[in-house]
Amino acid sequence: MKDYLYIIRGGDDLSGFSAEQMQAHMQDWQKWMAGIAEKGQLVGGEPLENPGKTLINKGTKVIDRPLAEGKELVGGYLIMKAENLDAAVELAKGCPGFEHDCSIEVREIGQL
Repeated sequence: MKDYLYIIRGGDDLSGFSAEQMQAHMQDWQKWMAGIAEKGQLVGGEPLENPGKTLINKGTKVIDRPLAEGKELVGGYLIMKAENLDAAVELAKGCPGFEHDCSIEVREIGQL
């Protein structure tokens, strides 16, 4: 199996969620990821915090990030194992983040 990176972008602003709604949302994620882990396909992943920096101009300039619109903001990543890109895409279709309008970019991780 090959490793694939899921870049999770956008989604609804969950800051207005009640504690119960947030707990239910997190349980959906945990259930989905546990099912993938049981199959040995979950390598890892984490949510990303909003503050960040980007180096540009050959590393001579540092700017605050993210500057992207909410739908473009990278909120987290996962690394999954799959036989091929199509299988990785199928696995991503079960993501509970789609209920909150996220998008997922699926990319094979290259070998050095």
